[in-house]
Amino acid sequence: MTLARVFERLAGAGAPVEFTAYDGSRAGVNGADLRFHVRSPHAVSYLVHSPGALGLARAYVSGMIDVSGDMYTVLSTMQQVLGEVSAREKARVLSEVLRDPLLRGAVSRRLDPPPQEAPFSRVPSWLRHSKRRDAKAISHHYDVSNTFYEWVLGPSMAYTCACFPEEHSTLEEAQFHKHDLVAKKLGLEPGMRLLDVGCGWGGMVMHAAKEYGVKALGVTLSKQQAEWAQKAIADRGLSDLAEVRHMDYRDVAETGFDAVSSIGLTEHIGKANLPSYFSFLYDKLKPYGRMLNHTITRPDNLAPPIKQDGFINRYVFPDGELEGPGYIQSQMNDAGFEIRHQENLREHYARTLRGWCDNLEDHWDEAVAEVGEGTARVWRVYMAGCVLGFEQNWIQLHQTLGVKLDDKGDARMPLRPDWGV
Repeated sequence: MTLARVFERLAGAGAPVEFTAYDGSRAGVNGADLRFHVRSPHAVSYLVHSPGALGLARAYVSGMIDVSGDMYTVLSTMQQVLGEVSAREKARVLSEVLRDPLLRGAVSRRLDPPPQEAPFSRVPSWLRHSKRRDAKAISHHYDVSNTFYEWVLGPSMAYTCACFPEEHSTLEEAQFHKHDLVAKKLGLEPGMRLLDVGCGWGGMVMHAAKEYGVKALGVTLSKQQAEWAQKAIADRGLSDLAEVRHMDYRDVAETGFDAVSSIGLTEHIGKANLPSYFSFLYDKLKPYGRMLNHTITRPDNLAPPIKQDGFINRYVFPDGELEGPGYIQSQMNDAGFEIRHQENLREHYARTLRGWCDNLEDHWDEAVAEVGEGTARVWRVYMAGCVLGFEQNWIQLHQTLGVKLDDKGDARMPLRPDWGV
């Protein structure tokens, strides 16, 4: 069996894909818009020895397979056709592979994962989130290259879901609107103090300082993020109001904040740590202080959580854990917050990711030169896959607003939401 034929059999003869291989073999639909080129017989080893789609991802990241065509279309197409291949058919293909000496030799060798895979030991959830391990996990993903992130994220340097106010709003307009929406939900006013945990490159911190005259402190576990943010703060003349520190949020000593924002951090906290996390943020607030939690969620808590040995956890967010929106709200509530508002921005994140995908493609050659082809490939498949995830409701994005009441139960909240859309 030729290499191209192996992949055609795994995908199904009706798949609208052309398969070619270094040995000159060809299969599938000749001239199809989507094309897979197999560069090494060892790609088959990844498919055989890795669970599910992880093998295909490993073969792609390592450069053993090239993909031509829009990655989103590739993933959505392969999702459909691979789901139709029975276990019996996979076993039949494997038996035929083993009859070929070259392919049998490739399959018999279990390859090490590509170097882009996080080298973390698999440990129980209650052991995952020490300060040292969290710092290592954040560094794996965020300390890649600030230049690379500038190309992918655009001028806003906001690596969280944007909020599109209009159908045709640009990504930059949507990121500004997201920060402004958070500011309005928090009721920011001049002279207030804001704590932004997991602040990234300081987008919310700088927005609060510039647009609302708020004294804002942001903290991040990424050294590269903190350095970039502090320079940006200085360059924009905001040093008297804004600050970003390279530190664990658990080490913030100040208290008495008027507002707390957590935009894209809760995913890294871990289920076991959510009670202490929300209690910590609650204790940082004055009475009437509001906390806005912006986090990726899963649709419910009925299905098992995202696999720790899947592609996302191995390559992108080591130790990441998602919970359902109801569970997040319950933990906030139990920590003392009165919940005043919640909304799902799922479709907005799909649009945000499409913008990032376009940015990466526009800067593909520069990105490869900056971080290497393997890392660029990780980002290409990860972001396109996440577009599918949000569109098909595998994952969601919730903003949940809570307030700290005074001793008499007063919230000092408006009778109706005053932050618009």
